[in-house]
This record gives sequence, C-alpha cells and structure tokens, in this order.
Amino acid sequence: MGKKRIVKKSGSSVNRGLRSRALSKTSKKRLSTATLYVHATYNNTKVMLADNEGNSVAWSSSGALGFSGAKKGTPFAAAKVGELVAEKAQIMGVKSAAAIIKGVGAGRESALRAFAGKGIDIISISDQTPVPFNGTRTRRPRRV
Repeated sequence: MGKKRIVKKSGSSVNRGLRSRALSKTSKKRLSTATLYVHATYNNTKVMLADNEGNSVAWSSSGALGFSGAKKGTPFAAAKVGELVAEKAQIMGVKSAAAIIKGVGAGRESALRAFAGKGIDIISISDQTPVPFNGTRTRRPRRV
C-alpha cells in the first residue's frame, strides 16, 4: 500500500539545518567586548549577545534550534544554544564578555559554561533574577 519511508535520525537531537541557518545569518559587525544575557525559564532558555550600548547583535533559543516541548528547558538544549551564540560571537571577533543571568531554569549554568568553553573570557557574572517582595498574590497550588 505505497512506499515505506525510512527516516534516518542523526546522533544529536539538534536539527543540523536549523543550526547552519542560524550561523549563516551572523552579523558582520566587529566587537571586542560584549554583554551576554541568559534568560532561563522552566520551559525554554534564551541567550542574547549585545554590544556595549545594549543593542542586540546575536541571539538564539532552545526552540529556535529545533527542540520542542519539555526538551527546551533541559541543560543539554541550553548548552547547545550557548555554543551557537559563542560561534556567532567568535565570527564577530568577541574576545571577552560580561554575563547577566535571569531566571530559575535548568539551563542557567550550562548555557554560560558552553559559551565560555568556546574560548571567550567571561569578565563578570551577575544574577539579575527578579525577586518579588510580597508584591502580588501567589498563584493557587495546582491540583494533580
């Protein structure tokens, strides 16, 4: 009843096409220092590289790399995002970066480690996770 289709899956869960497409859109701007913003939520990890004025130069997220569902919030997905942004930064000539981390997700540390593992010096790490000071009423507990 029709042809049987065989789908070959590569070793990693990241779609190679999405990765190469993300690298091809890299800005040609030359930078020596930059600011790295890591926004780690329970469901996703977003990493953005900005110049000294705060303008966004390169960014990526777990969802943009092809991870879906609960896999987007994992440390593995965050590490892949950190590596991709680090490769974009190397193309632009970034030598050092100051890191600003927001959120409580699992990808906080792994995204930063992957970024630093590509040979870019991390000058400073600051945690700017917003902490409420009894501002609003908390959400009701989930009934499972």
